[in-house]
Amino acid sequence: MFRFRRRADVVTPPAPAPGARLRSGIDAEHLLRELEWTVIRRLDGLLLGDYRTLLRGSGLDLADLREYQPTDDVRRIDWNATARSAEPQVREFEEDRSLCVWFLLDLSASVDFGTTGLRKRDVSARLVAVLARLFARHGNRVGAVLHGHGGPSERVIPGGTSRGHLLRLIDAVLAPPGQEPTARDPDGTRARQTDLTGLLLRTAGMLRQRSLVILVSDFLSPPGWEQALARLSRRHEVIAVRLHDPLEATLPDLGLVLMQDAESGEQLLVDAGDRHFRRRFAQASVERETALRQSLVAAGVDGLELATAEPIDQALLAFARLRRQRARLAAGGGAPGHRSPTRAASAGVAPGTTRGRQGRHP
Repeated sequence: MFRFRRRADVVTPPAPAPGARLRSGIDAEHLLRELEWTVIRRLDGLLLGDYRTLLRGSGLDLADLREYQPTDDVRRIDWNATARSAEPQVREFEEDRSLCVWFLLDLSASVDFGTTGLRKRDVSARLVAVLARLFARHGNRVGAVLHGHGGPSERVIPGGTSRGHLLRLIDAVLAPPGQEPTARDPDGTRARQTDLTGLLLRTAGMLRQRSLVILVSDFLSPPGWEQALARLSRRHEVIAVRLHDPLEATLPDLGLVLMQDAESGEQLLVDAGDRHFRRRFAQASVERETALRQSLVAAGVDGLELATAEPIDQALLAFARLRRQRARLAAGGGAPGHRSPTRAASAGVAPGTTRGRQGRHP
């Protein structure tokens, strides 16, 4: 994603410095305390519901009946069903388990862009702080995989529930990148760009327990990640959160503007005073958003959109309402194409999207 660069003869909008923390000198502890008073108290109890696992085992809720196998416990035989079918039938129950939550966080250079006083990185940190606190206070383990943090590979933060663990996670999101992007690596190749495909494939191979996976990114990545996302969603509950800034959709009349690709360092001088250019810029943004929503539909993943200028609590509440509405329809035998009650059951934030936007496939 191109971002604005200051030059004496170029008009640029104000933006936070790439390495700056949220507002002036704010740290993880300050941010979490602020959100606990302003957002988390309002959302607690509204976003979280009982987690209904997809695994079978010991529990109270009957999941299914199947034929008896020689290794089965005879105490689980359902004698009424056996009498009706003339074949021994065994009861299977839904196993009660705590929810394991993983954040897949895109911390590449493009998330350091923002023109509303907050960068996309700051919005990502706020989202992580709110959801991680809500999940952890109910006994669910929260972990994260950080992509594009400046190291040679993803950084994995194992699951935990303590307040200190959450503060370390938030601080990792807010920390400035380890190195500034350059146009070329020493070997002459392009600098490392966001690789969502690799992130998703490595995560799919890493997670052994069925989990809730929350992918947070601006999705400014080379194509091809859609298949990896679909593969991940077959085993795990996946929510995709797209971060964006208003200036990425509509370019104001700024005259000559020098823009720089945040990840490759490539620079381009454009005439933002040309209304035809601004129209093409807006159209390209619409097409990119449409393609992203279609990709999420094809992958069977819920989508949430968070803008740097939008209050996070309103977006999450709208998202939760849409998912709960769909869960009720599915539980009532509802509309075709909705997920089964087990998949649609509340697992933190429920199915849907902000402002009624693209959600899980019909």
